[in-house]
Amino acid sequence: MSEYIAPLKDMQFVLRELADMDAVSALPGHEEVNAELADAILEEAGKFANGVLSPLNWTGDREGAKWKDGEVTTAPGWKQAYSQFVDGGWNALSCPTEFGGQGLPHIISAMVEEMWNASNTSFMLCPMLTRGAIEALQLCGSDEQKAMYLPKMVTGEWTGSMNLTEPQAGSDLAAVRTKAIPQADGSFRIHGQKIFITYGEHDLTDNIIHLVLARTPNAPEGVKGISLFVVPKFIVNADGSLGERNDVRCVSIEHKLGIHASPTCVLAFGDNAGATGWLVGEENRGLEYMFIMMNAARYGVGLQGIGLCDRATQRAAEYARTRVQGVEQGGKSRDKVAIVRHPDVRRMLMQMKSRTEALRAVAGVTAAAMDLAHGHPDTDVRKAQQAFVDLMIPIVKGWSTETALLVTSLGVQVHGGMGFIEETGAAQHMRDARITAIYEGTTGIQAADLIGRKIARDGGATIGAVIAQMEAVRAELAAADDAQLAAIGASLEAGIAALKSGVAFILAHQGEAIRQAAAGAVPLMELFGIVAGGWQMGRAALVARRQLKAGEGDGAFLKAKLLTARFYADHVLSAAPGLAHTVLHGADAALEMADEAF
Repeated sequence: MSEYIAPLKDMQFVLRELADMDAVSALPGHEEVNAELADAILEEAGKFANGVLSPLNWTGDREGAKWKDGEVTTAPGWKQAYSQFVDGGWNALSCPTEFGGQGLPHIISAMVEEMWNASNTSFMLCPMLTRGAIEALQLCGSDEQKAMYLPKMVTGEWTGSMNLTEPQAGSDLAAVRTKAIPQADGSFRIHGQKIFITYGEHDLTDNIIHLVLARTPNAPEGVKGISLFVVPKFIVNADGSLGERNDVRCVSIEHKLGIHASPTCVLAFGDNAGATGWLVGEENRGLEYMFIMMNAARYGVGLQGIGLCDRATQRAAEYARTRVQGVEQGGKSRDKVAIVRHPDVRRMLMQMKSRTEALRAVAGVTAAAMDLAHGHPDTDVRKAQQAFVDLMIPIVKGWSTETALLVTSLGVQVHGGMGFIEETGAAQHMRDARITAIYEGTTGIQAADLIGRKIARDGGATIGAVIAQMEAVRAELAAADDAQLAAIGASLEAGIAALKSGVAFILAHQGEAIRQAAAGAVPLMELFGIVAGGWQMGRAALVARRQLKAGEGDGAFLKAKLLTARFYADHVLSAAPGLAHTVLHGADAALEMADEAF
C-alpha cells in the first residue's frame, strides 16, 4: 500500500498565485489569515490525513459499517479518529465564530477537505454533511434553534444529516410524501421514510440533528409545498442536556459498491407516535432552505472527486516508478526498466496529473470567490462573486466527479492486472468515486442546473463575464513571446471559441426547443469545465514561466507545472471543439430514437 502525501506545494501555489490569498486576507475578519498561517494549517492537516485517516481507509473499506437492531457501529478505528478530529478543532475550521468556530476562509478549508477526502472519503462525508446542516440552520433557523444546536454541531460533539430522498422521490423532490402534523405546542409530528441518508445513524456522537423535508397538511402540491424541519435523534432539553429518544429509527443500511465505511441509512420517522420536529424558517420554503445545505454538499462532493483523483494519481505514480517490466523503447540497453519509462504509461500519468491540478485550481478559485461573496465590503463585488460561485458549483461538482471516474479508472489501468486486485488499493478509489457523480444531484441534474438557472436565467451575462476573463489570459499567453505559452494560448483560444458557440446554442434553444438544449447540457458542462481548467492552467503557466525567468521559487516544481499545463492544452483542452459539435448537433439522434429501440 502506498502512503498518502498531501500535495502541499500545488495547494500553496493555487492559494498564492491563482486564488489570490492576499485578497481574501484583506477581507474584514480575515486580517490575520495570511499565506504563512495557511501553510501551517495545511501542513498539520496533511499530517492528520496521512497519520490518522489514511491508515483507516483500507480497513474501513474491508470492514464497513455494521447494522444490528436499529443501531449502527462504524468501522474499527472510526470513533477514535473522530475524537481526534474533534479534539483538534478540525470540525470548526470554517464554521462561524459566534457559535465556537474558527471562521477561517473557505479557500483554506477547501484545501484541507481535499486532503481528507483523498485520504479517507468515507470518513469525510460525516463532517461535510454536518457543516452543510450548520450553514442551513445558521441562515434559516430561529435564534432558539441556533442556540440549541449550533454550538455542539460546530465543535463536532453532535453531527447533522440531510433527509431528502424517499423511495418514490429521488431527483424529483416534488414527490416527497413525508408528513408533518402541527401540534399545540408549536412542534410537529413527522411521519415517513427517508432513504440514502448518509451517516443517518452512527456511534460517533451522542446526538444527530436531522434536517428533514416534509409536507404540512393542505400544503401546495409539488416543490412549493415542502417545508424543512429539524428533528434531533434525542430531544434536547432547555438546559442543553439530552432528553428522551425521538421516534426516529434506522431500519437498515445499504450494501454498496463503494464508500463502505460510510453508513447509508434507511430512516423511519414516526413509526409510533410520530417523530418530534420543529419548523425551520417559514412553511413551504423547505426546498429553498435545503438548497443552502445542498450547494455546500455539492461543492464538498466536488472536493471528494478531486481528492480521489489525487490519491489515485499518487498511487499510480508510485507503482509506475517501482514496477519493473520490459525494456525502454528506442533505447540500446536491454536492461529492464520501471514502467514509468514507457510512453503510454507516462501519457496516462500525465492525464491524471494534469486533470487533477486543473480541477484543484478551478475549485480553489471558486472557494476564494465564496469568501469574497461573503465578506467583501462592496455590495456589487459581493453580488458578482456570488454569481460566479453559483455558476461554478455545478462545474466543481459535475465536472470534477465525472473526471474522477476517468482518473481513478486510469489509476487501475496503470497498475495493469494488479489494479484489478483489491489488495493494491487502486480499485477502491474507482469504486468510491462512482457515487460522487450520482449523489447530491447527478451529473445530469448539475448540467440542467448549469444551462437553466446559471446560464439562461441571466441571459448568459455571468458566463460571458467569465469568458472575458478567459480571453484576457489567452491574450497574455499569446503576447508572451514564448513558444510553450503560445501553444497553450492557441488551445485556449480554440476552447473559448467552442465554449462561446455552445453557450449561444443553449441560449437560443431555451424556449420551445428546450429538449435540444437539455440533450446538450452534459456535453456543455464538460466543455465549460475543460475550458475553465484550461483558463486556470494557462494562468499557472504564465506564473511558472515568469518565476523561472526571475530565478524565483522551486525550479523543479515550476518546470513540471509548465509541462503539465502544456500537456493539458494538447490532450484535454483540445477536446473542446468536438464537445461543441456534440452540443450543437448531437441531440437529434438521441431524441428521435423510439423508446422501445433502446
